Amino acid sequence: MRDKVTGARRWVVKIGSALLTADGRGLDRAAMAVWVKQMVALREQGVELVLVSSGAVAAGMSRLGWSSRPSAMHELQAAAAIGQMVLIQAWESSFAEHGRRTAQILLTHDDLSDRKRYLNARSTLRTLVDLDVVPVINENDTVVTDEIRFGDNDTLAALVANLVEADLLVILTDRDGMFDADPRHNPDAKLINEARADQQEVAADMHQRRVGALAEGRAETVGGQLLAGAG
Repeated sequence: MRDKVTGARRWVVKIGSALLTADGRGLDRAAMAVWVKQMVALREQGVELVLVSSGAVAAGMSRLGWSSRPSAMHELQAAAAIGQMVLIQAWESSFAEHGRRTAQILLTHDDLSDRKRYLNARSTLRTLVDLDVVPVINENDTVVTDEIRFGDNDTLAALVANLVEADLLVILTDRDGMFDADPRHNPDAKLINEARADQQEVAADMHQRRVGALAEGRAETVGGQLLAGAG
């Protein structure tokens, strides 16, 4: 496994809301700076990077002064619209400190299910990578509905990994790893050191997973399975 990671030249890195926010008080700029420093170090080693970032809704909620995540779709979309501005500016300024350029890409299910739009998105992303620009991708929460949303950014990251033909998909969370049950509700949950994407344990780990009130909602599709199936 370590050899596969070392040899991977194109990475898709997904960072969840729990690792980007300060306990419900908006974006944690210090934490983001740490992630950026590590990604820049990878880029200097020749690794091509595509970043999938959560955090727009959380950032918007902070700007609006909301302490709890709303349930109404129109309120979530409003928070996402406000927060996406904050989120991308934070990434841009942090990468700029290291002389790195970024680009914002907002995707919907339709962008990846329609062949023409899929190919156009792939062409744009490949061009950005060739230009040594770090694409920062998020779901376009402002326009999607429950029926067509990806479910969470793990799924989006898996689809993006296939889109850009990545060698490695890295999903960063606030948990120790993959478990055969939710460790927050089951003290006997066991850590899985290595698993195939089609194993039942993968689905058990990701199904109905939440990362706090400010994080994205239920994982409706297993990103690893999508990546394996598409590859």
